Amino acid sequence: MILITGASGQIGVDLADALVDRYGPGKVLVTDLRVPEKVRPNRLYDVLDVTYMESIEKIIQAHDIKTIFHLAGILSATGERHPELAWNVNVNGVRNILEAARRFGCRVFWPSSIAVFGPTTPKLNTPQETVTEPGTMYGATKVTGELLCKFHATHHDLDVRSVRFPGIISHSAPPGGGTTDWAVDMFFQAVRHGHYECFVTQETRLPMMYMPDAVKSVLDLMDADENGITIRTSYNLTAFSFSAGELAAAIRRRIPDFIVEYKPDFRQDIADSWPQSINDSRARRDWNWTPQYSLDDMVDDMLKHVAERVANEPPDTNPA
Repeated sequence: MILITGASGQIGVDLADALVDRYGPGKVLVTDLRVPEKVRPNRLYDVLDVTYMESIEKIIQAHDIKTIFHLAGILSATGERHPELAWNVNVNGVRNILEAARRFGCRVFWPSSIAVFGPTTPKLNTPQETVTEPGTMYGATKVTGELLCKFHATHHDLDVRSVRFPGIISHSAPPGGGTTDWAVDMFFQAVRHGHYECFVTQETRLPMMYMPDAVKSVLDLMDADENGITIRTSYNLTAFSFSAGELAAAIRRRIPDFIVEYKPDFRQDIADSWPQSINDSRARRDWNWTPQYSLDDMVDDMLKHVAERVANEPPDTNPA
């Protein structure tokens, strides 16, 4: 049985679909702090708070879990507003999962982030091994998580694998409190209203990835021969980089009347501390990582799916 924690979040929804498609009904247990109102077929649901070790152990034993995709976590912008919560969930949670996996012989995937980098990190073509001095609590929790992964892999021979995700763009789940949420919300506001107020500047450039490629990267990494895995902290990963202005221009080529206003808030400082482009050559070498979507491919596919979702939304009974 496969366990996904934080399964209602941005990555969890699509990853669960992919795992159910691959392994069939009844093989995937999706968990979060609550069961969603709308459940999807062919998977099991349960409630799990990863900050409680006893709860993790009970679920692993009850369902004979062999692989854990540990996605539960507090994202960057939310983490800055609630640093104690971010530390408890992002550090104590991953430590609990790794320790339980060690005891019960599970394999683990855990996502890190480009937030491990900071103002002292090279911003262009950021290398795999480089300075990791983040300026945010979220980044600090991710660096700590990477070191915990390496410790358990080195000292306990735990098969734990990780990638440093860039910003992820998806139409399946709403923005969840991340610094790169503008790259998702811009699509929805373009389709709904033809107008978007962006919380970073037009020139803000960040590494990004479309959700199907994010899911592909997780499956590719977990499928890879263990002997080829040379990074036991977390692999650099990317697909493309673009600025907020470039994304707006790409959408405007499909929706000519789309207007964007730029009103940076506290998230601008977080974005400014992160790289503009990533070198992921080690992932490409070790497990043949190759993204499938270009920027234009992503924009076309996002607008198609967002339009379908918006068309099925209930009417706004309280228009502004």
